[in-house]
Amino acid sequence: MECISIFDMLKIGVGPSSSHTLGPWRAAEKWIKELKSLGVFEQVKEVNAHIYGSLALTGKGHATDYAIILGLSGADPEYVPIEDIHASVSSVKEGRTLKLGAEMTIPFDPQTNIIFHRKFLPFHANGIKFEALLNTGQKKSKTYYSIGGGFVVTEERKNARKKVAAFNSFPYPLQKGTELLEFCKTENKSISEIVLENERSLRTDSEIDKELHRIWDTMLECMYTGCHTEGKLPGGLNVKRRAFEMHKNLNGGLPYSNPEEWLMTIRQTEVKFRQILQWVSCFALSVNEVNASLGRVVTAPTNGSAGVIPAVLMYYMVIENHAGNFDHIKQFLLVAGEIGSIFKKGATISAAMGGCQAEIGVSSAMAAGALTELLGGSPEQVLMAAEIAMEHHLGLTCDPIGGLVQIPCIERNSMGAIKAINAAELALGSDPLEAKVPLDKVVQTMWETAKDMSSKYKETSEGGLAVGVFLSDC
Repeated sequence: MECISIFDMLKIGVGPSSSHTLGPWRAAEKWIKELKSLGVFEQVKEVNAHIYGSLALTGKGHATDYAIILGLSGADPEYVPIEDIHASVSSVKEGRTLKLGAEMTIPFDPQTNIIFHRKFLPFHANGIKFEALLNTGQKKSKTYYSIGGGFVVTEERKNARKKVAAFNSFPYPLQKGTELLEFCKTENKSISEIVLENERSLRTDSEIDKELHRIWDTMLECMYTGCHTEGKLPGGLNVKRRAFEMHKNLNGGLPYSNPEEWLMTIRQTEVKFRQILQWVSCFALSVNEVNASLGRVVTAPTNGSAGVIPAVLMYYMVIENHAGNFDHIKQFLLVAGEIGSIFKKGATISAAMGGCQAEIGVSSAMAAGALTELLGGSPEQVLMAAEIAMEHHLGLTCDPIGGLVQIPCIERNSMGAIKAINAAELALGSDPLEAKVPLDKVVQTMWETAKDMSSKYKETSEGGLAVGVFLSDC
């Protein structure tokens, strides 16, 4: 039993990957705190980072080395100026020194102090071991695991007891969809109302609203940035940004100067029927083009799938309900976060463990369920929509070309968003009592599929498109 807040599922961070960038970044921060708690931080004269498994196989393409450098340097992924990232990393590489925790300068050469191992550790596919050599001659080390969505754990899971206690303190502790529906029925509440009550056991209403505003503002700014940035993505594949041209062709030409005004102009733009899906795709692509260029995004539930939920929420705001406001955004994010947590508890949100079904599939299910509640669906229809969305992502592999979160990752966000909208419409037009596959069964099936899937299709770039398409062709 694990206490998972919606703010665990929706984290603000830097791209391109929640498990390969944000996770190692947070692990480095945890390592510094560990050294301080042991009282040896000031004795450190050398730090090494050993990267294992999927982290190693796609680490360079996923900027894992950048994350290690920035995390050890004391930068915060939620607030670090994006425009300073490359200069900060270059300074460490060229100077071969690092200011550990932003406090103490030590020698550090990324070429030798960050070591990539193809070996997989038994506990999880994304392992990272930090070692510190002290001026006393002693060594300290600790191994962390980035388990998807920016979550970082150790094998001994010291905080597990605290998480169980927090879980039991929820007014409505739940692990599965059936439990969620039972609470909705007995309390005569919607899913978002049940989730909000749980969040209130962790935070005040003002804190919840403030954080949800920050999450939505980050999503909106990310879409705005992606739609107004042209050129090619970094990394060597020379992938052209497409959101810029799509937005230019779709935009009605009304004036604006910031993301909020931009949203209002889109609401005023006459959208033809065939343009609806183009707008949704444009929103999704814009987010993941920003993500691919080390921009700031919201894990939803991961960075690689960060475009689905903003795109579907924007669809509601600019197509379904022009009067949509923060209350609707809040409702959407509460439902989406809870559905994501059910998948995390019952399966995985890590592509290194479950393939892309664990990322795009889960994000599509989250968005489908959230949209269904906003459109008036019952709790049963909400979970039906989530099930439909995941059902049609089962078995989706993670096979990024060149280890970059670009091909096919960016396009998959637009496909996941479209499927989410379709799943919501199917659920709204259906009788949940006639559904043949409950959400819990598809969660279980996803996990069984993940365990059966070959490791080469789990974010290793050793199978699928990653080996079927030559880099020279790109």
